[in-house]
Formats: sequence, C-alpha cells, structure tokens
Amino acid sequence: MQRFRLLTEDHVKSLLPMSSLIAAMEAAVARFSAGEVLQPVRTVLSVGPTKAFFGLMPAYIEQPARLGAKLVTVFNDNHARGLPSHLATIVLLDPDTGALMALIDGRYITEARTAAVSAVSARHLAKPEAATLAIIGSGVQARSHLEAFAEVRTLREVRVWSPRPRSRERFVEEMSGRVAARLRDCVSAEQAVTGADLIVLATSSPTPVIEDLWIDAGAHVVSVGACRPDQREMAPELVRRSRLFVDSRAAALVESGDVVIGIQEHRFDDRHIVGELGEVVLGRVGGRTSTDQITVFKSLGMAVEDVVTADLVFRKAVETGAGSELTL
Repeated sequence: MQRFRLLTEDHVKSLLPMSSLIAAMEAAVARFSAGEVLQPVRTVLSVGPTKAFFGLMPAYIEQPARLGAKLVTVFNDNHARGLPSHLATIVLLDPDTGALMALIDGRYITEARTAAVSAVSARHLAKPEAATLAIIGSGVQARSHLEAFAEVRTLREVRVWSPRPRSRERFVEEMSGRVAARLRDCVSAEQAVTGADLIVLATSSPTPVIEDLWIDAGAHVVSVGACRPDQREMAPELVRRSRLFVDSRAAALVESGDVVIGIQEHRFDDRHIVGELGEVVLGRVGGRTSTDQITVFKSLGMAVEDVVTADLVFRKAVETGAGSELTL
C-alpha cells in the first residue's frame, strides 16, 4: 500500500505565493542549466481529429532529491464544454523508493510557474527602469503574468489586447484592484506593444500576433504560447534581430516554431540562441548588453519547474495539514 497526499487546485492556490514561487523558479532554471537535473524533452501525443495535445514531462533533481512528472493536456475545444483548455496533474514520487507521495492538480501550477519564470527573465534581461507592460492575451496566463511582473518591476502602465473586447474589459475590471499600475484596454495589438518596454505574448495563436516594426528598441519580449514546431507567436524578423534566450536549448530546437521555422527559413541558425535563462542566472552567459537591445525569452515550460513547484506545495501542505491523505 502507498499512502499519498491529494491536493486540489484550491489547496495549491492557498499554499503558493507568487514571491516564493519566483525565487524557487530562479533556482530551478539555474540548476537545470548547471546540469543538476535529469529531464528529457517532453513526450507529446497528438490526440484525435482536433490534434489536441497530451504531454508527459518527468524530471529528477539530484540535490535535494526530487522526483516527479506532469501529465498535461491542451484541448482547445474545452471552452465550449465549460472546461479549461489546459489541464494538468502532477505526480510526486519518493526519490528513494519510487513510492507515490502526492497527487497534485497541476493546472494552476502550470499557470503560475510559467509566469514566475517569465518574471525571472524580466529580472535578468529587461532594462532596470522598464515600467510599461503590454500583454497580448487576456486569459489565465495574462492574469498570472501581471501578478508576477508586479513582483519584479514597479509598473506604471499595463496595456492589454486580445481579440474579444469583453475579455479585455473583464481583465481590466478584475486586475485593476490588484496592482498599482494604470490598466488600459487597447483596440489593437500594435497599440498595446508600441512604446512598451515589457511585452508578454500569452496567446493560443499559431501565427505571429506582433510585427517586428511595432517593437521599440530596448524592449524585453516574453513568448509563452506557440509551443509546437509548426506554430509561432512572433514575427520572424523580430526573432532574428533580437538577443534570444530560451529555457531549454534542446527543447527549443525541436518544439519552438519561433526557433525551428526561423532556422528552416535560413533566417538564423542554432547559434542565434544566446543561452538558457538558467545560464544567465548563473552568470555563465551575459544577458542584455545595451539599453537599446531587444531581448526575447522563448518559454516552453520545463518539467523541473513543475516538480520543484509541486514539491514546494507538498511540503507546505504537510506542515499545515492541507489536503487529504489517501491509501492506494
């Protein structure tokens, strides 16, 4: 028999403050780039006629030892069923015995850790004075990114654009009381990003949502959508002229259309990737080298981020008695 702890999304939200998560993700990406993590590129299945996404993401961290995996799905038709398009479950295992320790809802963990890693990129790659944030998208990732960026930068203005006016209005209504910055509902993506020095692309679009000429010198761009090799969120010329960073070089070269298609089109080669974010954190690779440089962080998400976050939640749950103890 295996005794394990079951933690719901509500448990996770109550145990995972963004400030603690950002610190944990900064350490996690550094450990990955230091070679202290065993983590293959995720296994992906294309499911059914809609080509829904099912991914398996295992990771083992050596010291202190952590072992687990995330099972994640992206079914874009779920909104019509009243379900989130992105769903996930994280399994934590005892690294000494392989026994099940915890089964944790991973939807919010995926949302929050993605934003936390993006905030780490802003901390290390954006201009220190960056204060105008443009967010393309108005879903859960847009909300979590605003919360995370507010932890690492003093924001003056936040601009949001997505195709549905009501979604933008709802975002502004919900988030206005959570940050001190002024929030603006923009009528176009171009209006949102022009003049912004922090830009987050959090969309489900398989084709570019911003153009190269819209992006001002000195901007830091974070792309968290377009996670398949035939999709891209950014204009290819923007990627070409930027100083490009990724979370995992190995994953970016097979999973990121913004990288893969650019190489296929001979716009650049794999050497265009300056380095992994963890290498910047470790000081092994230089980040921004001038105030007018455009930096891009292409985030695909890594299993180490999920396992470290889930372990953080699990340990807090044990301390507080949160969740349910079950026997398998």
